[in-house]
Amino acid sequence: MAVTSFGVGSDQRPGGSALSEINVTPFVDVVLVLLIIFLITAPMMLRGIDVKVPKTETKNVGPEERLMLTVTKERGIYLDDQPVTLPRLERVLAGLRQRNPKAAVFLRADEGVAYGVVVKVMDAVKKAGIERLGMVTEPLLTKGEGR
Repeated sequence: MAVTSFGVGSDQRPGGSALSEINVTPFVDVVLVLLIIFLITAPMMLRGIDVKVPKTETKNVGPEERLMLTVTKERGIYLDDQPVTLPRLERVLAGLRQRNPKAAVFLRADEGVAYGVVVKVMDAVKKAGIERLGMVTEPLLTKGEGR
């Protein structure tokens, strides 16, 4: 009589050997394809509203919390990428000021917008009680800099 041992360290199993490794190649292929798709599409999803802001020589420094107010060439008003009317803008900003008295608003207006439209938007911000209103501009390129 022969005695066969199937102990802890034994590689043999009754009925043959079992495949204990998982083939991860298809999983890696799918993950790499998804990674490439996300790398290509992510910059397209971050696109904002097209506004050509005027250029200035000073640099802008923003506070910790900021609310972006945009006026487009077509006189559309957006509050953080959401369209808004002037009366509603004043109500929303008044509510913001009640929650945060030190709230700051940055106004980004297209350089082709009439001055009167920008002044009306600034007036709505001031009526809401927001004291910190900044204007967003692009820096001018000096002779040493180039694009």
